[in-house]
Amino acid sequence: MDTLDAILLGASKACCSPLAIFIQIQGYFICLILALGWSGAAYVRSREIRRMAERMRTGNSFAFLCSDINELEHSNQIHLPRVSVIMPLKGFGEHNLHNWRSQITSLYGGPLEFLFVVESTEDPAYHAVSRLLADYKDDLEAKIIVAGLSTTCSQKIHNQLVGVEKMHKDSKYVLFLDDDVRLHPGSIGALTVEMEKNPEIFIQTGYPLDLPSGSLGSYCIYEYHMPCSMGFATGGRTFFLWGGCMMMHADDFRTNKHGVVSELLDGGYSDDMTLAAIAGAHKRLITSPPVAVFPHPLASDLSFSRYWNYLRKQTFVLESYTTKVNWIMNRALFSSHCYLSWGFVAPYFMAGIHVAAALRCYYKGYSSEDAAFTSTGLLLASCLTICTTLELLSMWNLTRIEVHLCNFLSPEAPQLSLATYNWFLVFCALLVDNFLYPISAVRSHFCQSINWSGIRYHLKNGKISKIDRPKGKGPKFTDLGGKRLYGKKGIQPTASLLYSLSRNLAQWRQPKKYDV
Repeated sequence: MDTLDAILLGASKACCSPLAIFIQIQGYFICLILALGWSGAAYVRSREIRRMAERMRTGNSFAFLCSDINELEHSNQIHLPRVSVIMPLKGFGEHNLHNWRSQITSLYGGPLEFLFVVESTEDPAYHAVSRLLADYKDDLEAKIIVAGLSTTCSQKIHNQLVGVEKMHKDSKYVLFLDDDVRLHPGSIGALTVEMEKNPEIFIQTGYPLDLPSGSLGSYCIYEYHMPCSMGFATGGRTFFLWGGCMMMHADDFRTNKHGVVSELLDGGYSDDMTLAAIAGAHKRLITSPPVAVFPHPLASDLSFSRYWNYLRKQTFVLESYTTKVNWIMNRALFSSHCYLSWGFVAPYFMAGIHVAAALRCYYKGYSSEDAAFTSTGLLLASCLTICTTLELLSMWNLTRIEVHLCNFLSPEAPQLSLATYNWFLVFCALLVDNFLYPISAVRSHFCQSINWSGIRYHLKNGKISKIDRPKGKGPKFTDLGGKRLYGKKGIQPTASLLYSLSRNLAQWRQPKKYDV
């Protein structure tokens, strides 16, 4: 027996010890729990598809906009509350224009204003939005606000709060949107209806459906978001909050209820984590409607290094907190996520050893004792294969249903398809992302600073204590959208198909303007 064979057989025997078997069985349970969670989320989303399909069969051809077609009557539309949509912007990328058009061409029938908030006029987003609004100047109420530099909180939060200060005095609700959110025509109306039905709702949120661009980094981001999708597919109450889409009562900001303004302003790094902590501390309700799932195309040139930077920002969020209870919850989430991530990856490493040892044993014809160990190892590897297959099937099914739901909610848009998904890369992303997460989390814990869109934030006691802006220019692009951060590069792209589709949606909303 040569040295390599001895090492493989020894490792395989070690992986058949009681502790190793426990670790592998634990990995199987993680796979099965994920599969069950995604199956439950798929049920909630598919139930909403069935409801809309039934409404269409009974004569409501606008089921993607409202549950009852009578809601579209003018007598009902004139009583809809005013909503202010605030979009903090930074940079300009390949998908931004289409995303912004999907937001401003909403078919919400009530008073609606859009506030695009930028750091300065030098931001490429400023020039791109200016041209976009010039195209729609007669169709909507919108303006660009220059917020200036943040000094006590993250730039995103600063932009949001400046937008709140400038919103219409009669606005009943405020909707915060990231510039990578691609809304459906009825999204704002659906969120508003739920707020009207239940005034106890503190925050309404949604979640993105990642559309990978083909690189491993984009699939890692897709995989990272998928477990979280279970918490947003409840069809109602949730404890999760995504900062990309948050609707709240405007008066909560005017009166600083529960300290929503002061907590964000006083060293706030993450808007969603801060608001979720406030909701938990005051036992306020967070909900996520089943239709609040939004297509999220990732940058076509999303490199692995950009994915790593994104993961660093996500793990760094757990280092920010507002209260002692919030700190304990973040530490618990930090520990459990790290444990489960490596607990998920370890069985695959052991299964690789089992398979390699079994192949060597088979071809070399070693003793029956060695063969017994490799047989046990192959049995364990087979169990892992079954659990992984169930997990990937559940992930595929949820993605399939969410793609179908998005197509249902945006019938005028280019139809999404699962054909673009590479499931081998999805499997690779499962291993890579879960292996890297604990490394990123530990690094974030010991390095209390992060570079976010060219700005370095330093934390102390869970809050931003120092903000460094480079004297020169920092990184050119952000992580997910590939947005250019510096220079007047907000030139309208020549994606004529996207432009024409968006124009068609505007015609649908205001046909008289374009009828000749």
